[in-house]
Amino acid sequence: MLPALTRPWTLLPRRGMCTAAVASHLSVYRSVRVSSVFQLRQQGLHRIRAGRPSKDTRAAASMVFAQYASDSKKVVWALDFDGVVCNSVGESSETAWKAAEQHWPDVFKSEQARAKKDTVLRDMQVVRPVIETGYENLIQVRCLLEGVASDDILQNWHTILPEYMDKWKQSRKELVDLFGSVRDAWIADDLHGWLDANGIYAGLPDDLAAAQKQAELYIVTTKQARFTEALMKDKAKVDFSADRIFSTAETGQPKSEVLKQLEQKHPGTSYHFVEDKLGTLDKVCKTKELDHWMLYLVDWGYNTKQERDMAAKNPRVHVVNHEQLSKAINSS
Repeated sequence: MLPALTRPWTLLPRRGMCTAAVASHLSVYRSVRVSSVFQLRQQGLHRIRAGRPSKDTRAAASMVFAQYASDSKKVVWALDFDGVVCNSVGESSETAWKAAEQHWPDVFKSEQARAKKDTVLRDMQVVRPVIETGYENLIQVRCLLEGVASDDILQNWHTILPEYMDKWKQSRKELVDLFGSVRDAWIADDLHGWLDANGIYAGLPDDLAAAQKQAELYIVTTKQARFTEALMKDKAKVDFSADRIFSTAETGQPKSEVLKQLEQKHPGTSYHFVEDKLGTLDKVCKTKELDHWMLYLVDWGYNTKQERDMAAKNPRVHVVNHEQLSKAINSS
């Protein structure tokens, strides 16, 4: 739907309008062909009388106008990275352990800690769905080492994270910088090893390449931009401009604000946002200015069956498998 057209029904045919008048109204967006008028007639929009149209009629009108816009302007696709394009749980867990050894050497360099490393890293894969930003892995890895149950983390991470940040007197910025610097060092010492610790979900490189050709494609991620760019280029084999990567870890902006900025940059088209985090999509749903964005929750990545079932009950959110997402991208 078109953000510039907040009341599309005001341009709909009114009582007594002939076909030529219908075409005149629609020419606000583009020159209307005979087939376009025919499409409106099929939708029943030519029968609208004076007064406010029904909800169904307004929805049908918005779909028609959105089609006109997408015919002349590229649609916008914004994709999350970790959990949608990249499976980074192995790399982020190992980076967290390396960073924790530097940050808390007395805790992590003991023989007891090293004996538990494999178990802790295995549990990190279980609790990965609750991580929002990379630095949280450091708190998570220490919690697991010190005996916090993985089920407790899954259920209560929203309270455990601030509790332990305060208990261990940590600052977000310090941990973000540390997590990034440890990644930088790993990349500098062993680029291939770092790349191999990450995975790209099957089929996503082809989808990204298709979206680059026919849409305005952006990555909106909590990962630091330089790592996202490296993985896109060297792992997914997709050349991707750095100015199309928005890192909320670096800016501190919520993703909903980034989506607003993208809409301002590309007005008058249709908008699609793909996530693996239901919590992020819930926040977008609560942002009135974004109520015309199409929202997708992928059925892979870092979400649970319970979250997918909850998402399926939300009329704003489409739960999709890879085939469905690929079809949506390629048909846009």
